[in-house]
Parts: sequence; structure tokens; C-alpha cells
Amino acid sequence: MPSVKKTKIKKTKMPPQPQNNSDSEEEMNPESHKKSLEKLKKIDPDFYNFLEENDENLLNFEADSEDDVSEKGDDDDKLHVPGAITGDSDESDFEDETAKPVQGRVTLKMVAQWQTELQSEGKIKLATLTTVIKAFNAAMLRATSDDGSSKGEFKVEGSSIFNSVIQMCVLYLPTAIKKYLGVEQSGKDPKKCKHYIKIKGPLLAYLKDLLKLLGSVTSENILTVLLKHLHQMSVYVACFTSISKQALKKLISLWSNSEETVRVLAFLCILRITRNQQTALLDLVLKAMYLTYVKNCKFVSPTTWPGINFMRRSLVEMFTLDLNVSYQHVFLYIRQLAIHLRNAIVVQKIENRQAVYNWQFINSLHLWADLIAATSNKSQLQPLLYPLVMVITNTIKLVPTHQYYPLRFHCVEILINLSKDTNTFIPVLPFLVEVLTSYDFNKKHKKVSMKPLDFSCVLRLAKSQLMENGFKDSVIDRVYGLLLEYTANESHSIAFPDLTLLAVVQMKQFLKSCSVSNYTKKMRQLLEKIEENSKFIEKERAKISFALSEDKMVAAWQASIRAKGTPLITFFDSWNKINKIQKRKKITKNDEIAGVLPLIKRAKIADTEEKIQKPENKGPLVLFPSDSEDEGDHFKLEEGTEEPKPKKVKKKTNKKKGQKKIAAPEMESVPDKADVVQDFSVSDW
Repeated sequence: MPSVKKTKIKKTKMPPQPQNNSDSEEEMNPESHKKSLEKLKKIDPDFYNFLEENDENLLNFEADSEDDVSEKGDDDDKLHVPGAITGDSDESDFEDETAKPVQGRVTLKMVAQWQTELQSEGKIKLATLTTVIKAFNAAMLRATSDDGSSKGEFKVEGSSIFNSVIQMCVLYLPTAIKKYLGVEQSGKDPKKCKHYIKIKGPLLAYLKDLLKLLGSVTSENILTVLLKHLHQMSVYVACFTSISKQALKKLISLWSNSEETVRVLAFLCILRITRNQQTALLDLVLKAMYLTYVKNCKFVSPTTWPGINFMRRSLVEMFTLDLNVSYQHVFLYIRQLAIHLRNAIVVQKIENRQAVYNWQFINSLHLWADLIAATSNKSQLQPLLYPLVMVITNTIKLVPTHQYYPLRFHCVEILINLSKDTNTFIPVLPFLVEVLTSYDFNKKHKKVSMKPLDFSCVLRLAKSQLMENGFKDSVIDRVYGLLLEYTANESHSIAFPDLTLLAVVQMKQFLKSCSVSNYTKKMRQLLEKIEENSKFIEKERAKISFALSEDKMVAAWQASIRAKGTPLITFFDSWNKINKIQKRKKITKNDEIAGVLPLIKRAKIADTEEKIQKPENKGPLVLFPSDSEDEGDHFKLEEGTEEPKPKKVKKKTNKKKGQKKIAAPEMESVPDKADVVQDFSVSDW
């Protein structure tokens, strides 16, 4: 707080007062004042008691006046000393430039001076870096202390000073440290730099304070800025093992359950810190991230799906850093899944079954399948493909009932992707055709559902859902889509007619037994495409001159057929485009948005126009009977009257305007998604 100089105040003599002014005499006379107070005590005793409690100096006027009289004489030599000011403001936005600064107190001028020194083109002084780090520490002590005070060498008072110190460190400190160490262009390890020993202590203190600040912030915008700053400082974080572990613990938490931008930035920080200290940290990071992934994929819904997919893909990225280290982890976790499955098969209890039939188990299978598929061109993890496929297929066979059809479809989808990415034959068709033969699709439904059931976020169906017509529609759609995808993937195989023979026989049996035209129409179309592709492969196969035992020749022939294209691949590509558009509509809910828009049925409008031209004596007529009743503007015609044409056109245009007003709020409620990951600058503050 600025100090106040003591100033001498000289008292001047009062001018002579007029003799006839009785009011002024009463003011100067203490006896008259005392009489007036006694009169006040009699007239208003409550007010007198109030004065007695709150202002004793007013009632002791006589004693004060005597002291004042005794002190008259050497008034010219007395000093005016101000008392203590109470109610200090926490803001230091407006500083007195003429006042002397308090020792250790950070001001805006000091911050500006440090900032220019950090941005200087010449050499960066160690004293500047240590001073800035001490100021950051003072700001952190102010933010984390209970009373808001800092007890270090510097004192940060006011939110503007706090903000300017944090801004200075975030924007200019990383580049200044690079200049000081000389790693700006060379990109070498900071530990090998000449001046690293000098800055090691202050740098460690700064990183500790930065992690404290990161742990105390909840705002997504501030977290984004701090994570970008931490990403720049990741090279120095990796120099300290203890700091690295603390940072990774916080970053993994942000990676698993935060907003999208924060998740991405946290993962980038994890990746950079781990790469810089891979031998020491990779094992710990892989284990912690996998356990966090399993913990946070217990519940699956349309809102949690994007986060789970992001965690799975980023985990695949982490496991591919060192496949030799990853093999030990992947082998161990697949073995754990196999043990759970074996216990469920051997011990037929609900608890053991529930340990397998849950989202954590399925998402773990999905993770390892994605990892093995992503590393199919490398040999380290390929021995784990067979045990993983066995775990998935036996998971389907564990409880092969109608209620678990969604789980079956999820497992089949994993197997299809594995077969496609690893170029390995996996027998998937029996699990799909079994659905057509084991369930009676002729059974009449007891409930009517408006839409087909969505199996994307479901593993098990309730018994009431099995009675709906939407269940059968969804099952047929999923079987059709998965059969088409798998057969299109295998359509270039030299053994395609033999692979699909049993499936074709069972599909023909289904067409004979099923009497629902919507279902038979789809499956008949698919059957025709499969048979057409089989004939195409047989024709091409008749032209070959090499033996089927020559693997290299067979692989070359299949590659040429795939490049040329098959009937099934062509049909699947066109179907897949339409299917992707429908999936996007479901995700963005465009159908729901379009459903609230009012529609005009032109046939009814034509009928009303005829009635307007030839009115009947049946009472008033209402225009646009199909519109919403909420508008309240109903246009009526009286009996025996004919409305002229210009007015009729005018009413139509007004009605259309009303419809636009209804649709506008719904269109405004749809948010626009822009690119959320951007670099920060001074304008962010």
C-alpha cells in the first residue's frame, strides 16, 4: 500500500463573528450543547441511548473541548498524522506511481520489465529467469493460501497482477528457457546442456507450482491454455522422474473424463512426456492408461461413445510405441479375459456370466483387436491373434439366446474388422446364419414399436423388447449388413464359392420358412448377389493354370481380382455410402429436427380452394385444417360469401410467414461445431 507523507497543517484565525448570531454562539458554547443533549434525553431517550452506545465522543463534548482549549498555543508546530485505513481492496489495478513501492511487492511495471527481458534477442540472464519463477511462486502461494497472502520473497496482490504474472510465464518463459540452455535449434537433451545445473533448482520449483495450478483449475478454457503450456514444458518435465509421475497421474485423469479439447491436449502431453523418458515410464503409463480405460468404459451410451472411442484409439497409439514392451501387457490382459471366460463356462453361475457379458469385457476385446489390426505389418503381436479370436468366438457361444443378439453382433463386427485388417480368414458366417435359423420370424409381435431397436449401445435385450416388431426389424437389418460386409471382404478369395456354400443353403431354407415379405425381400437380394459373385469367381478360377497349393500364385491372383473388382464389392460400396449417411443422421438427430417443421399437404389445400370457389351452406369453413392449433389464427368464411382472389393469396402468404416463425427457433438451437484445438496467444487474455 502506498505510504502517505506527513504534512504540516497551519491553523488560521477564525474571522470575527457577528454579535447577533445566536446560532453560532450556541455552536461554540459547550454549556448550551450540554443543555441541548439533556433536553434530547428527556424528549427522545431511545435516540440518546443509541448515541451513548455508538458515539461517546459526542456526549463527552465538554472534556474534548477542554483538551482542545489546552492545546491551543503552539498549533503551528503540530503535525497532522493520518490514522490507519481499513477495508483494503484486493485489486491493484490502479497504482500510485509517485508512491514508494513496498519491499517485495510485484507491480505491473516490474512485470513489464521482466517481460521485455524474457523477449530480448540477446542472452537471457539467469537472474531474470529465477526472478520470474519466484514471482510465479508468489502468485501460486496467493492462489492456494487460505488468506490470499504470499510469504515468499515477492508478494502478488490483486487479480490483475496475478493474471499478468501467469500470462508472462505461460507466453514467454518456455522460449526464454530454450534460449538460455541453447536448445532452441539443436533440440538436444536439456540435461546435456552447459547451464542446466544452474537452472535445475528454479525449474523444478516452477514445474511443481505449474502442476499445483493445473490441479486447482476447473475451467475448460484455462485448462486448455495450461495444457498447451505444459506441452511446451514437457521436455523439462521428463528431466525429473518425480515430476513426471505427478504430471502423468493428473494428465491421465484429464484424458479419461474431460471435455474433448482437454482430452486431446492431455493425451498429447502424455505422449510427449512418455517418449522423452520411454524406458522408465512406458510400463507405468500403459498399465495406468489401460486400467483407467476399463474403469471409464463400464457404461456405454450415445454420449459416452465418442470418449470411449478416443481413449481406445489413443491407447493403441501408446501401445505401438514399443511392441516388445507392449507384448507382455497385451498377453497378460488377454489371458485375464480368457480366465474370466473359462470360469463362466465351467461354473454356470450368474456372477461368472456377468463377469464376461458386460461392456468392460467387450470394450477390452475391441481394444486388443484394434491394436493387433493396427500392427498387422509387424510380427511382435501377431501370435496373440489366435487366442484373441478364440476368446471372442467362445464369448458368443457362452449364452447363445435371443436376448444376447446385440452382444453377438458386436463380437461379429470385431471379428470382421480383424479379418479385414490382418488379411486372415476367420469363420464368421456360422454365427450370422444361425440367427436366421434359430429364431422364428413368423411369430406375431405383441407390441408395436415406432422405430427399429438400436443395438449400438446395447448388449442384452429385455423380454418385453423381444415381443416388439422393432426387434425383428433390427435383427434382420444387422444380419443383412454384417453378412454383406463379410462376404464383400471375402469376395475376391479363390475359395469364395466353397466358403459361402453352407450359408447359401441355410439362407434358402430361411426364405422358404419365412412368410414376412420385408424380410425375405432383403435376404433374397443378398442371396442373389452372393450367387452372382460365386459364378464370377468360378469363371475366373477356370482360367488359372497353377496349382492351388502354390500360395504365392494364389495371393497374386486374389490381389488382381480384388483390384479388378467383384460384383459384391461394387454392391457393398454403394450400400455402404447410403448406410453411412443414415448413421450420420442418427448421430446429428436431423430426423428429429426435421420432424418439428410444419408441413403443408397440397391435396388438402386444393380441396379447400375448391370449397372457397363453391361454398356450401354448412357453416363456417376453416382454412389449413392440418396446421398447428397453437398459432390461434384461424381464417373463416361466413355463409354465402365468396372471398375475392387477392385476399385469398394474401392469407396464404401470411400463413407461410407464420410457419417460418415456428421453424426458426429450432434451427437456431443446433450448435455449430468448429475446430476446437487452436494455438493460444496474448489475445486469449
